[in-house]
Parts: sequence; C-alpha cells; structure tokens
Amino acid sequence: MQHFIIALVPVLALIFVGYLLKRLQFIEDNVWAGIEKLTYYVMFPALLIFNIGRQNLDGTQWQEMFFVIFVVLAIASLLLLLLYRVQQDITPQTFTSLFQGGIRFNSYIAFSISAAFYGDEGLGLAAISAGFMIVMVNILCVGVFAMFGDNASSSAKVFMKQVCLNPLILACIVGWLLSLSGIGLPSVSADILKILGQAALPIGLMAVGAALKPRLIKGHSSAIVSASILQFIIKPALVIMLCTFIEVPLIITGVLLIAFISPTASSAYILARQLGGDVDTMASIITLQTLLAFIVMPLWAYWVLA
Repeated sequence: MQHFIIALVPVLALIFVGYLLKRLQFIEDNVWAGIEKLTYYVMFPALLIFNIGRQNLDGTQWQEMFFVIFVVLAIASLLLLLLYRVQQDITPQTFTSLFQGGIRFNSYIAFSISAAFYGDEGLGLAAISAGFMIVMVNILCVGVFAMFGDNASSSAKVFMKQVCLNPLILACIVGWLLSLSGIGLPSVSADILKILGQAALPIGLMAVGAALKPRLIKGHSSAIVSASILQFIIKPALVIMLCTFIEVPLIITGVLLIAFISPTASSAYILARQLGGDVDTMASIITLQTLLAFIVMPLWAYWVLA
C-alpha cells in the first residue's frame, strides 16, 4: 500500500496543480480548452501508438486480458441499462452521464499509476489493455448517446461519425496494425511519438485538475453514487474474480485492476457536451470520482497487490 500511495502522490500533485492554476486564472479558460484538445487529439494518441505499436504480444497473455476486459465491460453495461429501466426518475440525458461515469476510465491516471508501480513492463501492459478498453468503451458510450442523447434522432450518423473519427480508437487501430504486422516503429517516428507521448501524462493530469468542479457535486448525488459503486466496487471485484479464475500473473491483475478502479475520464465531459448529454451531472461525477479514487485505489491495492 505504501508503494501505491507513493505512486499516487505525483499524480495527485499534478491534478492539484491544474486545479490551482485554473482557480487562480493563471491560464485562461480558452487556453485550457486548447490544452485539453491538444492532449486528446495529439499527445495521448501518440502515447498509445508508441506503446502499442512497439509491443510484442508473444507471451503477454493478451487473450486473457481481452477476455477480462470484455466480460467486465459487458456486465457493467447491462447493469447500467437495468438500473435505467428500474429507476424511473433518470432522464435519458442524465443516463448518458451515468453510463459514462460507470464505464469510462481515466487513462492518464491508469497509465501513470501502472508505470509508477510496475515500471516499463506495467506501462506496456497498460497500453495493451487500453488498446482493448478504449475501443470498447467508446463504442459503448457513443452507442448510448445515439439511443439516449439529444441527437438520438440521427443515431446512425452520429454513431458512425464518432466511432470512425475518434482519435483514441484510431490510435489504437494504428498501434495494433504496427504491432501485429511486425512493422513496429521506425526509429525516427518512435522518437517523435515518444516525445509527444511523454508530454501527454503530465499535461493530461493537469487538465483533469482544471476540469474539476466541486461546486456542482451537490444535487447530483444519486447519479454519482450509482456510477461510483459500479466504478469502485463492482468492476474491480469482477476483475479480481475473473483474473483469479483464469490464473493470470499478478502484474496483469494489477494493471487491469488499476485501469478499472481509475475514475471516469475527463473526456467524458467533452463527449457529453458534443452529443447532448447532462454536462452538470457529468462534471459532478468526474469531480467526486477523481477525489474518491485517491482513497479507494490504495485500499484495493493493499488488499489485492500487497
């Protein structure tokens, strides 16, 4: 647990720096929007391509990782849809935020913790798991917006556009093609992607801090509680049960657990804003889950990884 807390400290520090800079108005709002866009469309895709594209999947038990990820996300999605059918007071727009809050993961935090806790091997495994999770999560979330968002009437068009043009999905596909084809990354391109990717995590974490809105938490408690129970209790419990059942190495269990107990992604707010979701509820879920993560993650780590 001590090692995990030590690994969390720089992550928390960077998030706090971003929050402080935003509150002090050291950087203007439109600049933060540009930073977030640059990270989402350029730096983080570069990090994904670099880490996935240079991976040799031989001996990594990627099939087992995919199995765990698929089952956990499928069960989580079904539980959220069941909740929507049972709980009558959830509006369709609020449900899109609840769904993202229970499905998405903050890849900046997951990558940072995996690298700090397990080194380069952990970062490589985190990239492989993210390569599966990002594609599945974005397809699920865009599909929910197509059915429940304000733009539901043009669902097929919205769905195809968002999936086909999503920079993270495209980066994962490029990375997998480079890895599976054996082409890999030529030295010059690898150096460029590495530099861009190294900037993604610290800048992305500060952007997470800048996006936090504690004042909006009040009034959205029901959605926050539902999403957080799924995010911090049900999903990690499923990961542990499945990893134990198929007997994967502890490092794989750890990397998958870190990903699934990471708070929901700040990019969920962007998607909610673009596709007609409940942006206030989404901001509240992101804020509280980010704060809760620094209590919950060390506890899971102490119980499972110590």
